[in-house]
Amino acid sequence: MTKISADMVKQLREKTGAGIMDCKEALGESGADMDKAVEYLRKKGLATAAKRAGREMSEGLVHAYIHTGGKIGVLVEVNCETDFVAKNEDFADLTKNIAMHIAASNPVGIRPEDVPAEAVEKEKEIYKAQALESGKPENVVDKIVEGKLSKFFKESCLLNQPYVRNPDITVADMLNEAIAKIGENITVRRFTRYQIGES
Repeated sequence: MTKISADMVKQLREKTGAGIMDCKEALGESGADMDKAVEYLRKKGLATAAKRAGREMSEGLVHAYIHTGGKIGVLVEVNCETDFVAKNEDFADLTKNIAMHIAASNPVGIRPEDVPAEAVEKEKEIYKAQALESGKPENVVDKIVEGKLSKFFKESCLLNQPYVRNPDITVADMLNEAIAKIGENITVRRFTRYQIGES
C-alpha cells in the first residue's frame, strides 16, 4: 500500500481544485500516481455532472468581459441551480474564465447543434470541393467531409474547444470539474462576442 502524504494531497488539490477527501480517495484508487489521480477525479466529475443533468437551473450570473485595449468584449450568461452558488466566488471565477475563453477563442456556438444549419452546409460544401479537387475518389469523400466537420465542431463550438488556460482539457471538462467541486449543475446558456470592425 503506497503511503499518501499530505504534500501529494496538496499538490493534487492545487492541480484540480477538488476537496481534500476526494483527493485522498483519488490518490488511493490510483496507487498514488498523480496523472491517474487527476484522471480519476475528472471521471468522477463527469459522473457527478451526469447525475445532476436533469436539474433546473434558474439562477446564475451574467458576466461582462472587456479584453485589454477595448477591442473585444464578451457578455456571457452562466446558469446554476441556486442563488447561494450564484453568489459563490468559485462560480464567479468560473463565469469570468468562460468569458475570457470566449474572447480568446471566438466560438461560433455553445454546442454543435447551436451552429446554424446553413453554416454547417457551407462548411460541408467547402470540404467536399477540397476533397474532390485533390483527386480523392468519390467513395471516400463523404468520410473526409465527416472528419473535417468533426474537427470544425471541435474548433468552433465552445464546449468542444480546448480550454485556453489548460489546453489538455476541453471547456466541457472544465465545466464538469466545476460541477463536481461546486456540487450543482452548471451550464453556459448564451453568449455574445463583440469585436471592433466586425459586422
